[in-house]
Amino acid sequence: MQVPAILGRKLGMTQVFVDGKRVTVTVIAAGPCHVTQVKTAETDGYNALQLGFEDKPDRLVLKPEQGHAKKAGVPAKRHHREIRYPNDVAPDVELGAEVKVDVFEGVKKLDVIGTSKGKGFAGVMKRWNFGGGRASHGASKSHRRPGGIGRAGSISKGVFKGKKMAGHLGNERVTERCKLVKIDAEKNLLLVKGPVPGANDGLLFIRRSKREYGPIEKPAKGETATEG
Repeated sequence: MQVPAILGRKLGMTQVFVDGKRVTVTVIAAGPCHVTQVKTAETDGYNALQLGFEDKPDRLVLKPEQGHAKKAGVPAKRHHREIRYPNDVAPDVELGAEVKVDVFEGVKKLDVIGTSKGKGFAGVMKRWNFGGGRASHGASKSHRRPGGIGRAGSISKGVFKGKKMAGHLGNERVTERCKLVKIDAEKNLLLVKGPVPGANDGLLFIRRSKREYGPIEKPAKGETATEG
């Protein structure tokens, strides 16, 4: 069984020694997850599998969620994420199968997806790294302002769409490519080097790096569908 992704939580940072060198890493508690649904082109119109992460207390489980979990033969899950497969590649995974960190054995690069830290309303210098106005002669109360934002001439129709301005900073989906340093299969931990998005205890979706391994491709005859 090969599943190209897993769900986890960011625990924090530490350091490990690799070949005598100190390496700063982020620790992710990944899985164990369960396959809560397997979709095929015949039944659902497309191929995909659904992963469930973290058991949900019985008092919070709704009846539709109970039925969904019962079909898979697993406890009701708090978080679900879907992994899409190409139309000509059906997931070769059993319903209710357990997915652990060992699915990344031999993988060197991971895409870590999470929600970045929200930093409220920010100006253009903090949000977009603008240089700011002059700090010498002729500059009056315009040191951190964005400058002109409108259009001139025959196309005076207000502000350009997508103009970089002050606004809400952070709290958005971010994908970062990280290096997989170590796998601790006994404790279900991933140690990665790179900028993992979000605060500690934040939910993460971890998959094999699409940049390194490409999308899921049609396997050769007799092989299992994997990424790369």
